[in-house]
Amino acid sequence: MMDICLSTIGLVIASPAIIIIALAIKVTSPGPAFFIQDRVGKDGRVFQMYKFRTMTHGAEHTTLGRYISRKDASITPVGLILRRWALDELPQLLNVLKGDMSIVGPRPTLSYQVQKYDSGQLRRLDVKPGITGWAQVNGRNKLSWPERIKLDIWYVENCSIRLDMTIMLMTVPALLKREFAFTADDASDDEIVRVDRQKGS
Repeated sequence: MMDICLSTIGLVIASPAIIIIALAIKVTSPGPAFFIQDRVGKDGRVFQMYKFRTMTHGAEHTTLGRYISRKDASITPVGLILRRWALDELPQLLNVLKGDMSIVGPRPTLSYQVQKYDSGQLRRLDVKPGITGWAQVNGRNKLSWPERIKLDIWYVENCSIRLDMTIMLMTVPALLKREFAFTADDASDDEIVRVDRQKGS
């Protein structure tokens, strides 16, 4: 019920921004405004996830298997801004309303990534994927692939309404941290710059 209420309210409030962003993408870059991709959700169910397109049309085929740094030539000028502030995720409010995702949970991944999971990591699929999550507020794109999964498993083992509320409150401060927004150059699923633990991230 919380997901339905929050996603409905979010879509109403964000609808002007969604329209403006969609128009900005269409005007500045050839291709559709929205990017739709199959992702793996709860219990391994595949669903179509919605995002704003932040890269040149078709770039997902050439960037498969690696994370995108801010210097990547495939990112459009508008896409760079959207990624910096995670505005490209706004259309996922519709996924939440449809029941594919939750407001809070592990980020939905691709099938080939799930195939890398061991039996323990498969617990990541015990809950619905989320727009924001424990890994997102504790490092986001600066975390290594194993670090992300470890934090997501911790969330699965400790999830509660109270923890979800805490994560939602932590999301805005996490978005303000520029170092969380992008990965290192040439980072992949298996190798990505580590969080500086000495800074308390």
